[in-house]
Amino acid sequence: MQLKKYHTGSISNCSFLVTGGAGFIGSHLAAYLLAHGAGKVRVLDNFSTGSKANVAPFVQNASFELLKGDIRDADTCERAMQGIDYVLHEAALGSVPRSITDPATTNDVNITGFLNILTAAKEAGVKRMVYAASSSTYGDSKELPKVEEHIGKPLSPYAVTKYVNELYAGVFAKVYGFNTIGLRYFNVFGPGQNPAGPYAAVIPLFMKAALTNQSPKINGDGLTSRDFTFVDNVIQANIKALFKDEISGHEVFNIACGSRTTLNELWRYITDCAGINTTAVYGDERSGDVRHSLASIQKAADILGYIPEVPVQQGLNITYQWYKMQYDVHHPV
Repeated sequence: MQLKKYHTGSISNCSFLVTGGAGFIGSHLAAYLLAHGAGKVRVLDNFSTGSKANVAPFVQNASFELLKGDIRDADTCERAMQGIDYVLHEAALGSVPRSITDPATTNDVNITGFLNILTAAKEAGVKRMVYAASSSTYGDSKELPKVEEHIGKPLSPYAVTKYVNELYAGVFAKVYGFNTIGLRYFNVFGPGQNPAGPYAAVIPLFMKAALTNQSPKINGDGLTSRDFTFVDNVIQANIKALFKDEISGHEVFNIACGSRTTLNELWRYITDCAGINTTAVYGDERSGDVRHSLASIQKAADILGYIPEVPVQQGLNITYQWYKMQYDVHHPV
């Protein structure tokens, strides 16, 4: 849990809604707010991908409230907004492959659900909403590093939904004067990310392989690169964005480390953490994937004061130690 303080003053009189708060990033955000004395932290989650284990540490906290519900239901969203000052919107159906398999459900959750939350927040008079945007919005743009103002055409249904979120947020700012900030996450990883299921992200899958001394599958030649971002950096960005009063209307920021790591390098770093010498196996390139991704984080640095404090290799070591602890608990010698 991130304990470093990224806001000024007290938040004891503030109420927060974290949608998707039982998920990976959402639960880290809820933990930060509760650790720093938030007056109320309400989590909205339907537990389709979130976990009750992620919110279990909060249930004895008097400031914590759990609302089970689906963002696709407008009445649920309205109920969730009652008495809320700030919204951190993390609820979404992630995964490019999932969106290719089932574009309709991805659309319902990520667009209809987003619009429901946006509308409910605006109607409730929420002060600001910070939402999870995505680096997938850059699509087929070959420009490196990725700069907020220059995007390409989407390469997957998931990318379409995340871009539509930005369009809606921009329109709500212009038409209704509702303040929103979108954070384009670049491949977030860290403790608590689920390695199970058909749509698990690459780092938890690699962690699972390292712990069991198995060979992970790499799609393509392993030279695909990503700007992997440790979750504590993402928490910093969310909190700074939430309380950046000087920003009005709608803004979008890249949130990353500003460095590239290939999948081959990623596996090597993780095997170093684990002290093993296992090689990967290689398969076909994955449909809808971007070949290379690297963020310019200059805008976030200049306006939000965002500085990624945990580099990739340090984050991987922290993450590996967490997975190892979980593995040791469930697989005692």
